[in-house]
Amino acid sequence: MQLNKTLQDILDNFDNSGKLFIAGNRNSIKLFEYEGITINVKAFKVPNWFNKIIYKYFRDSKAKRSYNYATLLLERGIGTPKPIAFYEQKSFFGLEKSFYISQHLEFDLMFRDLVENNNYPDNDIILKQFMSFCYKLHQNGIEFLDHSPGNTLIKKESENKYSFYLVDLNRMIFHKEMTFEQRMKNLSRLTPYQDMIQIMSKEYAILSNEEEDLVFDTLWKYTSEFQYKFYRKKRIKNKLRLYK
Repeated sequence: MQLNKTLQDILDNFDNSGKLFIAGNRNSIKLFEYEGITINVKAFKVPNWFNKIIYKYFRDSKAKRSYNYATLLLERGIGTPKPIAFYEQKSFFGLEKSFYISQHLEFDLMFRDLVENNNYPDNDIILKQFMSFCYKLHQNGIEFLDHSPGNTLIKKESENKYSFYLVDLNRMIFHKEMTFEQRMKNLSRLTPYQDMIQIMSKEYAILSNEEEDLVFDTLWKYTSEFQYKFYRKKRIKNKLRLYK
């Protein structure tokens, strides 16, 4: 994507300017002022030699997918920070650097805050409204593969009214229609807590006209399977680290 001079200057000086927002192991995010607004610039980790070739010739980069998926989400009425641009720097060897630029969203909490604090104010209200958001996502055939606690931002709009915004968008599948099983699997990474899942299941059952027990039992099954695999993988990694 061709950038204007101001955005290009921001990316050219990314390492030495801007306000650090997230310093991740793989990706980093910085904030910059641009045309009277704050923008969020995500720099993706430089891919290994194999993925450099893949992203140059065979598959869209994470930056491009993030931009395209954000555009599609907004077209379907699903909340996400407004996309502005993406940028790819390529060489003879493949994709070198890539960036995704969006308007920075001032939010009040992440879904993770509800998981970590069961007594969060308006906890039940937020969970029910979040299920309405997820149901709309599913009704639009959108399977958000990174549907985890840190990837939904929540903003309080007014008393008892919350809005939800997806971030980290580069992994999605767009279906004509999602099956019940696909929907439940898609919700299985959000929380390990049964009391939260009971509230979520009840609300999703109301929205989808499914039996509440069926929703709960299926979602709890997939949640338990995910948690088992997650902690098993974590234990294996910790053991390997000890032997290094």
